[in-house]
Amino acid sequence: MNPDDHVCLCFHVSQRKLVNWMKRERPRVPSQLSECLGAGTGCRWCVPFLRKLFDQQQAGVAEPNLPVSPEEYAKRRSAYHQSGLRDDAADRGE
Repeated sequence: MNPDDHVCLCFHVSQRKLVNWMKRERPRVPSQLSECLGAGTGCRWCVPFLRKLFDQQQAGVAEPNLPVSPEEYAKRRSAYHQSGLRDDAADRGE
């Protein structure tokens, strides 16, 4: 995913915004990422991906990043909205 691609599609929160917010605010738990423009509080599709970014930040990764293309991410989110089920990769934040 590119830094300016949206992780939270409901509230248009980009990966860059989330990473910069984590650097500045130093959240202690993944749920605190919701304080970044409401990320993860809409349809909740992005919650595993927020957790993945948080885990990377906690592990000391300089620039946390999600290993999925924006197109694949949007496709999988659409499938989630149709079925109500996440795929296994989404559960791992991939």
